[in-house]
Amino acid sequence: MEILIFAMFLKPYPNMKTIGIANDHAGYGLKLKMVDFLLRKGCEVKDFGANTSDSVDYADYAHPLANAVEHGECELGISICGSGNGINMTVNKHGGVRGALCWLPEISRLARAHNDANICSLPARFIAEETAYEIVDTFLDTPFAGGRHQRRVDKIKNKD
Repeated sequence: MEILIFAMFLKPYPNMKTIGIANDHAGYGLKLKMVDFLLRKGCEVKDFGANTSDSVDYADYAHPLANAVEHGECELGISICGSGNGINMTVNKHGGVRGALCWLPEISRLARAHNDANICSLPARFIAEETAYEIVDTFLDTPFAGGRHQRRVDKIKNKD
């Protein structure tokens, strides 16, 4: 059954080019699995680290990922830390980033469809590997709905 579940997520994403990924030490193991998953889906992956399970500071890796998404070097991003919170707070310091902390596939679908989220933050210590695959698959496969949601996304950008 597990093989069949994983296989259904291997359909390639249309028009997907480069996905950025960043993590801290707590997200290192899940990051390795996500990179493999994304490569199998036909994505190009730009890995911003960390490449260790030794203690590191998530901001050192989150800022380069956020810069790459903000400047169009990566279409979307995935950030991973223990709770997902710290790395998500860091990427959201960038004006062109809309990071969403996602712990269920439905949260990632709504983040993309309603908020045009461009970075999916995963809480490595609180979700199962299979759930992480479903979250990322949903995030990358869901388009922004636009319409009434565009007005709200525009207000995120403009504080005044």
